[in-house]
Amino acid sequence: MKKSKILGVGHSVPDRVVTNTELSQIMDTNDEWIVERTGIEERRWFTPGIDTVTSLSKKASLIALERAGIQASDLDFIVFATITPDYYVPGNGVLLQRELGIPGIGALDIRNACSGFIYALSVADQFIKTGMYKRILVVGAEIQSSGLDKSNEGRSSAVIFADGAGALVLGATDQENSGILSTHLHADGNFAEELYCKDPGSSREDRFSQELFDSGSFFLKMNGNVVFKHAIVRFIEVINEALEFNKLKKEDIDLLIPHQANLRISQYIQQKLNFSDDKVFNNIMHLGNTTGATIPIALSEAWEQSRIKEGDLICLAAFGSGFTWASSLLRW
Repeated sequence: MKKSKILGVGHSVPDRVVTNTELSQIMDTNDEWIVERTGIEERRWFTPGIDTVTSLSKKASLIALERAGIQASDLDFIVFATITPDYYVPGNGVLLQRELGIPGIGALDIRNACSGFIYALSVADQFIKTGMYKRILVVGAEIQSSGLDKSNEGRSSAVIFADGAGALVLGATDQENSGILSTHLHADGNFAEELYCKDPGSSREDRFSQELFDSGSFFLKMNGNVVFKHAIVRFIEVINEALEFNKLKKEDIDLLIPHQANLRISQYIQQKLNFSDDKVFNNIMHLGNTTGATIPIALSEAWEQSRIKEGDLICLAAFGSGFTWASSLLRW
């Protein structure tokens, strides 16, 4: 059976830097409050008329393709993770396909929010393992800033979320101890309303009514305490699950790349695993939480910073809306 190997990674973020000081001018918050609770010092927000989910993902994809040493025409399939597509319909996969000039190949969208990229990676991995496809573009991209409640009521989430895109090219390999070793996916819908955006939902009498707009149901709602308590448990569980499945120990991990939900969550996980700073990669301090894009962006940055080398054991882990959580172990 074929295995899946990452051939190239890339990322793209908007040029606009939004500092905590800037946010303090539009809502009742300050730099100390934000840093203490989230670890975030600044984030990137899109510029209307310049940045789109498609344009950011195209830039990230072209970088990943160049580093993989292949052309877009060599791709067999696209798996695109986002909850903020440029259009309500269709999904963003086909828009990226059009921009890359590769009509005809399949494009699948994944809507699993913070865990979306690992879900997308798992789907792509299965396609390659079965021999159906040889090269797949896997993308995570979001523009969250345009849908945030930037009033005092919504500040707890508005200071966290940000925009950006990451991509990787996954290819088939025959190498024994290389590539994706396993992926592990979980969900519990009992907690769906603890982190969700209710509208525009299709089961409303009028999904775009003024009444719904006025109610604030188009804004993201997050019960931060509940999310935190579940995240720190599920992160550890799903990391250990991946290790046990592959008969490995936590000491075997060379680099852990967690979803960049909150620096305090990442630090808690690091402490519980007794990992040194060089074994965990975080970039939320400067890029915020880009939801489905955090892991591919972090993977790309880690590679650029030489934090990843040939033969390293990399662990990816995520937790978020749904609740959903997931992990993947891969040998670089």
